[in-house]
Amino acid sequence: MNIMVNEVPHQFSQPLTLLNLLSLLALNPAGSALAVNQVIIPRDNWPAHLLEDGDEILLFQAIAGG
Repeated sequence: MNIMVNEVPHQFSQPLTLLNLLSLLALNPAGSALAVNQVIIPRDNWPAHLLEDGDEILLFQAIAGG
């Protein structure tokens, strides 16, 4: 399975959820937001959201401003 994470290609041999992906890549989800194929995925859905071959993931830091 080929997945792009922040425009960096990654290859995995097994199906993954978003939460599994973060763990495998040692990425800290605190204060982060995730989009899969340009659609924001709510944090509550990360453990169940299965990734598919060719998905493009964007991980970014949520910023509050005033």
